[in-house]
Amino acid sequence: MNTEIQNIKQRFEIIGNYPGLDRAIEKSMRVSPTDITVLVTGESGVGKESFPKIIHQLSHRKHNKFIAVNCGAIPEGTIDSELFGHEKGAFTGATSNRSGYFEVADGGTIFLDEVGELPLTTQVRLLRVLENGEFIKVGSSNVQKTNVRIVAATNLNMEDAISKGKFREDLYYRLSTVEIKIPPLRQRKSDIILLFRKFASDFAKKYNMPTVRLDDDAQRIMQNYRWNGNIRQLKNITEQLSVLEQERGISGAMISSYLPNPKNNLPAIVSKSDGQSDFSSEREILYKILFDMKKDLNELKKLTNNLKKNPPSNPSEIDEIKNFITQNFNEHKKPSNLESNFLEAEKIELKDDKYSFAEEVVEEETLSLQDKELELIIKALERNKGRRKAAAKELGISERTLYRKIKQYDLEI
Repeated sequence: MNTEIQNIKQRFEIIGNYPGLDRAIEKSMRVSPTDITVLVTGESGVGKESFPKIIHQLSHRKHNKFIAVNCGAIPEGTIDSELFGHEKGAFTGATSNRSGYFEVADGGTIFLDEVGELPLTTQVRLLRVLENGEFIKVGSSNVQKTNVRIVAATNLNMEDAISKGKFREDLYYRLSTVEIKIPPLRQRKSDIILLFRKFASDFAKKYNMPTVRLDDDAQRIMQNYRWNGNIRQLKNITEQLSVLEQERGISGAMISSYLPNPKNNLPAIVSKSDGQSDFSSEREILYKILFDMKKDLNELKKLTNNLKKNPPSNPSEIDEIKNFITQNFNEHKKPSNLESNFLEAEKIELKDDKYSFAEEVVEEETLSLQDKELELIIKALERNKGRRKAAAKELGISERTLYRKIKQYDLEI
């Protein structure tokens, strides 16, 4: 096995003898003959992109396409079209049919780099591909089959992303059937000098100049440095030394001037006061306010129903009930700094009638996006007297999309 690992290192230009690196290469070799989905994890700059190539080249798919997609570099609005393709007229600017990466790479391998940056809607589509090998183009209703092997990579802490709701837990478990962890450079102290020599030799040939060399003090500093940017940072430092330094022998003082001061990497303690919610967006604030209002309304309804069934018999009981309602529903608790920007509490005016506080009960307004969409489509069609083209233009969607929505909601025109 050691001979095979060394051959792989030479073939794919992987430098190092760290046991964790050898284990990652061994895992890649073992999973390559299968179609198991693989997730490559590790910090930014550790060289994750080499391992999907190893898996593809050693698999039975090696003669088919290998497509690498940087999910973090594609805008959220177009990533579905890039991955799955689109039909003509599916959205503004879709002047022709387009095949997505999953259709083009049929029979081959797709490498999804920075998969943790995928939007949640795209994650649902990707989950379907992993489960059934099926996908639907944007703007189409036809289900297409694809036979691709997916290898993904991320530098995120997936457990944190899942707990924050940024990544689907079910998709994570489907992607990480086999997880290959690439060790950071600071753990590979003996490999740092080997990598430096390789990069120094490459840049000497590139710029036609003698190779730079490190003295013992410089080697010790390099090995003890944290290397937050990992191999990518080491390569950049080596290039700077090769180009900028006139002396080819690099001392400890010289190398220190090129290394950024390492920041304190101790975890920060964040204190959270009880009873205060940490809102990440205004939308969450509004949702909280709406849910609080709904809760108050339900309590008021419950109180009203109890009063109808068991009406109070004397004035003192009525006064107690009025005071209770005033305290709980009229004079709101002090709004938080965030809530006060969005909501000003309305006071309930009590009339002389002993049941005046129970007269008006506002019906709950639906918050369903589907219901709102249906309502807007009906209004647009009525306003344009059933003309689909004009209605679609007013709604800002294509006529094809409007037609599909009409069929979906079974509307009669």
